[in-house]
Amino acid sequence: MFSEYTTEELQNIFMMQGFSGLSLFSVLLLMGLGLALIFGQMGVINMAHGEFMALGAYTVYFCSTLTEQYAPAFGPYYFICAIGIAFLVCALVGALVEFLMIRHLYHRPLDTLLATWGLSLIMQQTYRSLFGAREVTPTLPEWLMGSFNLKEGLDIPINGVFVLCLALLVTFVMILFMYKSKFGLRLRATVQNRKMSSAVGINTGKVDRVAFSLGCGIAGIAGAAFTTIGSTGPDSGSRYIVDAFLVVVFGGAANMLGCVASAFGIAQAQSILEFFLEGTKGKVATLLVIVVALMLRPQGLFPSKVRGH
Repeated sequence: MFSEYTTEELQNIFMMQGFSGLSLFSVLLLMGLGLALIFGQMGVINMAHGEFMALGAYTVYFCSTLTEQYAPAFGPYYFICAIGIAFLVCALVGALVEFLMIRHLYHRPLDTLLATWGLSLIMQQTYRSLFGAREVTPTLPEWLMGSFNLKEGLDIPINGVFVLCLALLVTFVMILFMYKSKFGLRLRATVQNRKMSSAVGINTGKVDRVAFSLGCGIAGIAGAAFTTIGSTGPDSGSRYIVDAFLVVVFGGAANMLGCVASAFGIAQAQSILEFFLEGTKGKVATLLVIVVALMLRPQGLFPSKVRGH
């Protein structure tokens, strides 16, 4: 597999695929952070999480179209605003979904799985009706185009660096939110013992709604990041949902450090193996490694506490 390359070529390949893997790592990390809240903290199996990612991507595309038509001078700046709008749109839709459907299904994991799977199909068909079946791509600002040339044969795309910085920023903010804010304290208390938290005056229903909508909002940011590295179609989110669940389960449900470690490992393994093997074989090899690791350590890399009832 490696014999046809020189040592210098292998070094460049590993470095370029490593940086390429960082773009995938960023998307998986953002998806995993959202699922860590929804699945890890709340115990809800949200099969529509990928569709919230697609909703964020379509929101950026919609903002791009509006900017081109009505405010072309705003083109260099719209993308930053679009990321915030994608977060808000997905968070609001997530709050509505929690209020209308999810809150009636807590502690019924199979029901939430089936209900959110149905929701994902509805959302996919909605995207087809509104945007068509063809994939779309927003017009990215000039400052996101191009690459850094570190040395001959090694180019690092600027959009990948931006997405990585965005993912790390969101992770840092989430850690502060979870461990330094009053809501984070209420959420962690609810996870540890729901009845006791309710008895001391915590509105656990409100905590659930905010946590679910926040997780969906982070998926929207993942969708915005995804637009810099790929085109968006009705089923774009469903391609990442399995990997996102693997990030959470392999890292340890509800553990943010685990999300970072598992997202990095999965993304790097996929990126490098898919270069040397056929795409499908590379992904299968990655999954086999994860399965073996989970057999040896079923609680994940960083075990989390179980939610009390």
